[in-house]
Amino acid sequence: MLTGSSNDDVVFVRFILCAGELVHCMQGDNTDSDIKNRLAEKMAGEITLSNKPGDVMKKWRLNFDVAQSDLSTFLDVSPSVISDYESGRRKSPGTVIVSKIVNALLDIDEQRGSKKIRAYENMISESYDKKIVFDIHEYTSPMPVTELADLIEAEIIHTQKTEYDKQLYGYTVVDSLKAILELPSYEFQRLYGWSTERAMIFTRVSTGRSPLVAIRVTSLKPGAIVLHGLEGKDVDPIARKIAEVENIHLMSTMMPVESMIEILQSR
Repeated sequence: MLTGSSNDDVVFVRFILCAGELVHCMQGDNTDSDIKNRLAEKMAGEITLSNKPGDVMKKWRLNFDVAQSDLSTFLDVSPSVISDYESGRRKSPGTVIVSKIVNALLDIDEQRGSKKIRAYENMISESYDKKIVFDIHEYTSPMPVTELADLIEAEIIHTQKTEYDKQLYGYTVVDSLKAILELPSYEFQRLYGWSTERAMIFTRVSTGRSPLVAIRVTSLKPGAIVLHGLEGKDVDPIARKIAEVENIHLMSTMMPVESMIEILQSR
């Protein structure tokens, strides 16, 4: 059962004081759990420190491909409990509840073969080639697509039909040419950082066709695609069509890369 304090004393200071115990209670008895523990620490910290913990909780549940019904069954609670936390109808969860939810997501993934945990292992253990990936950033509170467009002065080329103002949890700025020519296929997934619900910003594009084709043939799809250094009128018709078929937000910007990264990092 999910039980735990939801009082106002569950705040930043309490989290810092309880951090050691929180991580310890997630470690369990698995002797081969270092990656799992580090992932649990990141997940718990991100949820607890966020201004919108329900949104971040939902992000991680979706990242692990766990339905609300499956999570509630595992925790032996009503699906409405999970829904209420994610929607903000219930008060922000305390560290005990956060640890139970994080543990549940990780345990469910282990039962499924640890596919998600192994996918995140590379992100925890390895660095990125700065010549290919200029910046990867995660947000603790989601950023609407419209806010992204305003911040980087982007021109909207295609808007997702089902989620006009989709919530993004991070961004990746990548050299599209080097990524396509030099990045091994198995490394492409790492461009998505901790969540696919992010803006994939491709630099050094001439028409926009190549990065959209690359997205088309991969199983992972970003929440939004930004073509950098290209005006909307110059975007290839095929790139536009792929964005439409894949139902992905597509935009372009001429803002200098350094300025764009600085603005997005300080958001």
